[in-house]
Amino acid sequence: MPGLVIVGAQWGDEGKGKVVDLLAQQADAVIRFQGGNNAGHTIVLADQTYKFHLIPSGILYRGKLCVIGNGVVVDLRVLSGEIDGLRRRDIDLSGLRISANAHLIMPYHLLLDEAGEAKLGGREIGTTRRGIGPCYADKAARLGIRVQDVLDEKILKQKITAALEPKRLTLRDYVKDPRLDLRQMTEDYTSFGHRLEPYIADTPPIAWNALDEGRLVVFEGAQGTLLDIDHGTYPFVTSSNPVAGAACVGAGVGPSSIDHVWGVTKAYSTRVGAGPFPSELHDGLGEQLREAGAEFGTTTGRARRCGWLDVVALRYAVRVNGLTAVVITKLDVLTGIDPLRVAVGYVGPEGARFKDFPYHQSVLHAARAETVDLPGWHEDISQAREISHLPSAARGYLDFIEESLGIPVVMVGVGPGRDEIIWTDGARQLSAAR
Repeated sequence: MPGLVIVGAQWGDEGKGKVVDLLAQQADAVIRFQGGNNAGHTIVLADQTYKFHLIPSGILYRGKLCVIGNGVVVDLRVLSGEIDGLRRRDIDLSGLRISANAHLIMPYHLLLDEAGEAKLGGREIGTTRRGIGPCYADKAARLGIRVQDVLDEKILKQKITAALEPKRLTLRDYVKDPRLDLRQMTEDYTSFGHRLEPYIADTPPIAWNALDEGRLVVFEGAQGTLLDIDHGTYPFVTSSNPVAGAACVGAGVGPSSIDHVWGVTKAYSTRVGAGPFPSELHDGLGEQLREAGAEFGTTTGRARRCGWLDVVALRYAVRVNGLTAVVITKLDVLTGIDPLRVAVGYVGPEGARFKDFPYHQSVLHAARAETVDLPGWHEDISQAREISHLPSAARGYLDFIEESLGIPVVMVGVGPGRDEIIWTDGARQLSAAR
């Protein structure tokens, strides 16, 4: 019963999509369990580049079951556009399933997100303004519109009316915005329902049946551990739980269904938007990492903040997620940097030292990283397909990560291509065990 959860171990953008895409070759189902189209995965396949925001990247394998779980919030305009784009490229969508219980991002959620960020001014969270937070807020307030509602025009209209009522004051500046026209909204989303009905399903049984048959199910998370609304750097977080425990809630399976949890981390650190980042580089080296790693958001195009690898934060991710292994991406980006530095502790605003991730925001926001130096390498590593093929300094860097985290490295990315990856024995054993 191999259930494998893939989560981000940093602030998102770690390269989870590529990892899931590679594992999908062996998987029988790939299930996205939280977040919305504020996430983005870029997959390079042959000479083609694919950008995903909602559909699991496993869709590139013909007929593969790819599920958008109940924990995801779905913008149907974005999803329809993604489906159209894949169809134009002759990608088989017969395996796509959308949970009938997933909540919908409505036009008023986008307006609320925009208004909320504008009101905060210089204190803005740095959301992607995709309506994610307001949608999850409506879900918690029991005012949400679910995917199944677009299949019944009468229910849909009633629910939109109920959801809009408490928002009228907040949306008073948009009262004449055509996006808020009740009739048009109802017609548009009923039309979406007709179009997407073949994909809408009761999705938890897909996971149950595959797991009962001993098949590999990959649970795909979006964003990263440090953006978790409960365990991340609040309030500079997303509006859902990107940690491994949320796979159970967002896909409809029990904890005993999860056998492995892999955390994905870059060989360095990045962050998008506002919030604390103790190992951030504010110099030319940070810019070098940004350019070499193409650190610009898949969803927004925003430049990512870059810094040294932070094992303090990674150890925290190990514990919060119960990680059984770690995947290192973009190791090649560090080529030519010598020495390399790794954050192994923090110094607080009053000189106090921390070996563990601080819980108090006042400490974390003012903390700076304490680093150790490790030797770098200058050799091209893009052709390496075994750990033994890497330069000794690169192997030493990976050894340091394993020793610091207490879990094995199972995959290593050495380039942007889908074949530019090292599978260790641990990753191969998972494939062999299914």
